[in-house]
Amino acid sequence: MDIKAKIYEWIDAHEREYVEDVKRLVAVKSVKGPAEPGKPYGPGPAAALAAAAEMCEGYGFSVKNYENHAVTADMNACEPGVDILAHMDVVGEGDGWDTDPYVATEKDGILYGRGTSDDKGPAVAALYAMRALKELGVPLTKNVRLILGADEESGSQDMVYYYSKEKPAPGTFSPDAAFPIFNTEKGRYAPFFKKAWETETVLPRVKTFDGGIVVNILPADASAVVAGVAAADVEAVCAKLAEELKVGYTVAAEGEDVKVSVKGVGCHASMPALGVNGITALITILAALPLADCDSTKAILGLNKLFPHGDGEGKAMGVAMKDELSGPLTMALTVFHINENGADGAIDCRASVCATEENCRQVGDKNLTDAGFEVKSFMNPPHHTPADTPFVQALLSAYEEVTGEKGGCYSMGGGTYVHGIEGGVAFGAGFMGFDGGAHGANEKMKISDMIKATKVYAMSIYNICK
Repeated sequence: MDIKAKIYEWIDAHEREYVEDVKRLVAVKSVKGPAEPGKPYGPGPAAALAAAAEMCEGYGFSVKNYENHAVTADMNACEPGVDILAHMDVVGEGDGWDTDPYVATEKDGILYGRGTSDDKGPAVAALYAMRALKELGVPLTKNVRLILGADEESGSQDMVYYYSKEKPAPGTFSPDAAFPIFNTEKGRYAPFFKKAWETETVLPRVKTFDGGIVVNILPADASAVVAGVAAADVEAVCAKLAEELKVGYTVAAEGEDVKVSVKGVGCHASMPALGVNGITALITILAALPLADCDSTKAILGLNKLFPHGDGEGKAMGVAMKDELSGPLTMALTVFHINENGADGAIDCRASVCATEENCRQVGDKNLTDAGFEVKSFMNPPHHTPADTPFVQALLSAYEEVTGEKGGCYSMGGGTYVHGIEGGVAFGAGFMGFDGGAHGANEKMKISDMIKATKVYAMSIYNICK
């Protein structure tokens, strides 16, 4: 039996162990929380790192904990060859689950649970690729290091810390996207805005608005409390607009006020066309009410003009653009809140390679300022690794060998750990045609796809490090 057949046989034989190890990690609610001594991202991510470290040590790998920013597992003591960057932290579960998000539930070959596709399932696939080669005694002349971080979903400060201590290997990939390869990641324009006012008494007005939690998730849900209007009038506006906006809604009296809530479809903010933004839907509804001329109303109307419901490309903000390398810019209003004394919010924008400070950030900041908001923003550059590098070609060769499909390189709006790492690419672990529902309810992975991904990773390591 040749080495490829042995690797495939080992991976197939360990499918059930693979599933159980994913379940073990999913059970750890590793959402970022307040920092504690020795736990920079809170107890959840630290617990997930501990579970992963125990797993890696149990399979005979040399493990090191970088002060709970990251954990590494080394294949051997040879010179660096490949770094594999995955993460143990997850986004909050949100609403709408059909199963317990932290009890991985298997049905018809699909495993449901928070982190199954982003990124615990793929991380274990990479670990099992390393384990297959190790337990088969395949000789390698270079080291493979699995790097498991704890802050990917909230800014990747874990990798800032890690790379202050270590240098990247000659080749780096992250199993945090889809196959074949994503060698281009868009840049990011990130505006945060706010507006303050004296406590208002005029009627009718919006007293509170709540929508969105984190910037990189397009929110399904949003709610507002309106004073000085009748519930029947709000109901009439909702009934008129709901079908066009593609949202569900509820209207209920709350003392002398009226609470209106909408439910759209959540998704990753880098792909706003896949969801229905609850914030912009509710803003559209509120803008149709006969609100008084006051600061809260001006905030609502200003955002309604800059972020009309369904505009996911920044057209109304004046920053729509696209290029051949990375495609169109995407933009979404993902966090917005109003209280009695002001408003604040945040915008997710994945900027095309052609985006600059002048044609993107300065334009967006000015439009928000003109709408009466105080703005703070930053802009990160895009990431691109040429497709013809030997490392990328080696990964594509392994993908084609395992799948029998032609490989290629693509662009995406989401950012991974390899953003800014010279020569780094996102490589799997999902396969196009299957939506793992990352960041949404009922996140899932297809077990057979993850077994296939494990084979791709094993052959990639073998081809590069043999």
